[in-house]
Amino acid sequence: MIERVLVIGAGMAGLWTSLALAPTGRTVVVLERDPPPPAGGPDEAFAHWTRRGVGHLRHSHAFLARLRLIIRDEHPQLLEELLAAGCRDLGFEGGLTEIHKRTYTPAPVDRDLAVLTSRRTTLELILRRYVERQANISVRSSAFVKDLLVTPGAVPRVAGLRIEADGAVEELSADLVVDAAGRTSGAIEQLREAGAGVPEETEDCGILYFTRHYRLRPGQAEPERGKAPVTGDLEYLKFGVFPGDNGCFSITLCVPQVEEELRKRVVDPAVFDAACAQLPGLASWIEPERSEPISRVFGMGDLHSRWRDLAPNGRAAVLGFFPVGDSLVRSNPLYGRGCSFAAVEAHLLRDALQMFADPAARLEAYQRRVTAELRPFYDAMRDADRSAIRRARQALSPGHQPSLRSRVRKSFLEDGVAIAVRSDVELFRAALRGFHMLEDPQAWLKRPKNLAKVLGYWARGRERNAEAYRPKAGPEREEMLNGLGLSPQLDIERLLAQPDAVS
Repeated sequence: MIERVLVIGAGMAGLWTSLALAPTGRTVVVLERDPPPPAGGPDEAFAHWTRRGVGHLRHSHAFLARLRLIIRDEHPQLLEELLAAGCRDLGFEGGLTEIHKRTYTPAPVDRDLAVLTSRRTTLELILRRYVERQANISVRSSAFVKDLLVTPGAVPRVAGLRIEADGAVEELSADLVVDAAGRTSGAIEQLREAGAGVPEETEDCGILYFTRHYRLRPGQAEPERGKAPVTGDLEYLKFGVFPGDNGCFSITLCVPQVEEELRKRVVDPAVFDAACAQLPGLASWIEPERSEPISRVFGMGDLHSRWRDLAPNGRAAVLGFFPVGDSLVRSNPLYGRGCSFAAVEAHLLRDALQMFADPAARLEAYQRRVTAELRPFYDAMRDADRSAIRRARQALSPGHQPSLRSRVRKSFLEDGVAIAVRSDVELFRAALRGFHMLEDPQAWLKRPKNLAKVLGYWARGRERNAEAYRPKAGPEREEMLNGLGLSPQLDIERLLAQPDAVS
């Protein structure tokens, strides 16, 4: 019997799920609440595509190597189409420092350590058109999923969906329902009401996102990559430049929640650009003679990490239902892993469905494999977020003195790990494998040979390692806020007025 799969949502998670499942012979119907993309190319999609269900559609995006390799190895035609549309491969060699280049010898693995980058609308436009041409897949736009069709029982079973389309309500039956509707999906809440026990952990990421897009003027090129960093963390502000397609690029500024004055004002385009102009690595990108803005400043808040377990204690909590993407695991977009998480989950789901016919065994295998593959990255992200929240609050505490343990850890990371990675090509490769989700993010540093190298650089001291340090990423907090016409003191006073303000 050919199984019928209903996929809720035609965002990244839904599209990757369709591409993973359709070649197995299943019939896949994708239900998308928003209208289809406009006719035309990337610029039309960026300007006119309405996607109420994707709040981060016009924020910076890039596909890590884990996802790019899936595209290269399983969908080479898709990779050709993405590149033809202007998407760009940022390869390993582009990240080498001057120290690396003196001894660098290319290795076969370097071809795998590339980032595919462009505007999110371009990535999704090309991916969707590719999906719509595949056998066994149909996409219905403007189809709003009202609720799940649930058969009660000791373990509830999902048998289909109730949707509204063209002003009419209809019921669709299915062998499998995949929830790829993202963070706003209400499916899990409905299942809990039906008796499904689905535990979850959730934490505030502690930041807000702000992105603006620009286009290079005719005849202009991107600035040469110098020592001034194009990404950085000033504790009161994180920033990054994202090269895009067709002469476009975006800049994202991430502001801690406790920096209320900055986050309220940076949504103003003039303030956003003024902040960028104070950052040495960004200033040359937005010079008026080089580029012009092509968008307003897009803000994004309510950022939480979330991990759901559909098979607590190894037992399926529901049958016939599989969440993918933010419906299952939600991550801080700062780390750029959301699209890769979704694609990996889609392929793990494919494998679980192929391995087992029993509905419970399928979900249990899926959840088990997702945990094994993705939990290390989730935990590392959550720990980094907790640390960043703590440091942002401490930065607003007058006279705060970090503990000896904190100072040693900071020195190890900044004077040991970072310097070693910027000095040694092999360590750079190893660290990138973790960054790109090709292995456990902590694995490279646990290897005795790599740790010994890092400790060696750390022991050399700042003077002998001076060449490997990056220039200062930007001004101190007070200088930045004063330069923007904001008060550096107001948020300090607000924080100190709170009980247990700094911990």
